Amino acid sequence: MAHYDYLVVGAGLFGATFAYEAAKRGKTVKVIEKEDHIGGHIYTKNVDGINVHVYGAHIFHTSNKDIWDYVNQFAEFNRYTNSPIANYKGEIFNMPFNMNTFNKMWGVITPEEAQAKIDEQRQEMAGKKPANLEEQAISLIGRDVYEKLVKGYTEKQWGKKATDLPAFIIRRLPVRLTYDNNYFNDAYQGIPIGGYTQIIEKMLADDKITVETGVDFFANKAQYLKDSPKVIFTGMIDQYFDYQLGTLEYRSLHFETEELDQPNYQGNAVVNYTDAETPYTRIIEHKHFEFARGNKKKTIITKEFPKTWQKGDEPYYPVNNKENNGLFAQYKELAATQPNVVFGGRLGQYKYYDMHQVIQTALTTVKKEFSD
Repeated sequence: MAHYDYLVVGAGLFGATFAYEAAKRGKTVKVIEKEDHIGGHIYTKNVDGINVHVYGAHIFHTSNKDIWDYVNQFAEFNRYTNSPIANYKGEIFNMPFNMNTFNKMWGVITPEEAQAKIDEQRQEMAGKKPANLEEQAISLIGRDVYEKLVKGYTEKQWGKKATDLPAFIIRRLPVRLTYDNNYFNDAYQGIPIGGYTQIIEKMLADDKITVETGVDFFANKAQYLKDSPKVIFTGMIDQYFDYQLGTLEYRSLHFETEELDQPNYQGNAVVNYTDAETPYTRIIEHKHFEFARGNKKKTIITKEFPKTWQKGDEPYYPVNNKENNGLFAQYKELAATQPNVVFGGRLGQYKYYDMHQVIQTALTTVKKEFSD
């Protein structure tokens, strides 16, 4: 039998939070991770003093002070505010949709003028029930903003035409009648100074936790389940059950990262490319997350290409449409037959979580696990 109380499969934020809390309670934990590094998708790698978000941009934001205080145990956060810009065929617009956006789009200056223009554009859908994403977007924001800032980006993101996507994907669009480029409304926001990997390292530093990287749970699944008193599984729930009920749908991403011999490439951490012709959805310039820390003569950029997920690809987020949610509900019933296995995280719970939500659900799992 194993010489540990818990086997945690996956050294991402959910698994690390659970391991940290279990060790605090005197439990021994073994963490296995298929990659050659810990951190999951929040893994950051230091290159020339620049902390590279290897799996795409991650901005921590929350309105839950308890969660903000919790994560600040492990890192000092800077005051970074997420203010992405959109590039539509060389035209630059502020995001989210705000008075700067509307001024550039229509020349309006006051909130009253902007609202009148939005209302005028929405009339195209007056009296009609939106049947797809395109109609839903037009009913919310009008055709001009939809055509330039929603359509191309969304079609690249989902790999489908907007007219073939369900309306519920964008039940609402953030519209602000202020000159405020802060993307999030949350009370707390920032980037850990020195990157995210340190957070996971500190969570897993307890001597009651052992960590093995480069280990594939599925290569020895039966033995792990036999030997482990309790398993915290953060991988794909359908893969755990050998896809016996069918395969859930995910979206994947492909990244192209390059270091450039220049101090500043685009002047912003995140630039979205909202036209259909540009094959990537955005370019991230990593040094701007930490106010240009690192090599002053170099910068590192990453182009992000959405792609259809296939078995063997890295899954990034679930496709929570009616069919997939129905299939997941069946897998959830199957999971209930595994009393010694807890399923967690984006993949284990088949839900698009932000980082603060991952921590919250992990702490909820901890509370339930140790309630006795």
